[in-house]
Amino acid sequence: MAKFINPLTDIGFKRIFGDKEIMLNFLNSLFEGEFVIKDLEYLDKEQEALPGDERNIIYDLFCKTETGMEFIVEMQSRSQLFFRDRILYYLSRAIAGQGMKGDEWNYKLTPIYGIYWMNFI
Repeated sequence: MAKFINPLTDIGFKRIFGDKEIMLNFLNSLFEGEFVIKDLEYLDKEQEALPGDERNIIYDLFCKTETGMEFIVEMQSRSQLFFRDRILYYLSRAIAGQGMKGDEWNYKLTPIYGIYWMNFI
């Protein structure tokens, strides 16, 4: 008996891309010829709200490579007004999360990529 997983559901998407080997193959196929990712770790998917803001961020998948590159991988089935703004906000929060306290921070940031699967136009 064959089993199928619908990648356009939250559970199906996380079941497929929550598998480290599948995620590595997927990312390496996207960036073929640019770089090769040898290993990655999944990071905490929930980012607490900033002071004065009530919005937590919950990424579908958030991972980091052995070289420090970070990837936000999201799936959105339903159309959402201002989806591009949400993407920009999510990426900006991930960038801001690289900040360090103290005088020694040199502001060198590692790349953050956003990969978004959308089931709408």
